[in-house]
Amino acid sequence: MNILFVCTGNTCRSPMAAAIMAGRDIEGVEVRSAGVFAMPGSEASSQAREVLKEKSLPVDHRSSQVSNELVEWADYIFTMTSQHKMLLENSYPQSVGKTHTLKGFVEQPGEISDPFGGSVATYRETFEELQEVIESVWKKIK
Repeated sequence: MNILFVCTGNTCRSPMAAAIMAGRDIEGVEVRSAGVFAMPGSEASSQAREVLKEKSLPVDHRSSQVSNELVEWADYIFTMTSQHKMLLENSYPQSVGKTHTLKGFVEQPGEISDPFGGSVATYRETFEELQEVIESVWKKIK
């Protein structure tokens, strides 16, 4: 099973989400992340790297732009917001049906807010929110 997490720049939310899912070390599950407006090759933000280190999760990340190849590769695409989902489905029609907002997939209200530019404490809050939602997502898809 291939899971793709998507946010805006692929330096905050989606790398943390991918690290959370990959950290579960589930046999047969491959995880990647990308951004709808990513600058390819950028590191995760320093705050995201710090939070991932605190949680003993891998921090070796370089940002990627969403591409046809990634969309084709993915069995599930989870976006942080409904705008990300709309952008993907408009740009990549083949993503319709396998693209979901992260919270919408598990019928939770709201979206994953962007911690970009925030403090490490803000990133910790986002990490905890992602971890909780991803737990629910995994229970639903396994």
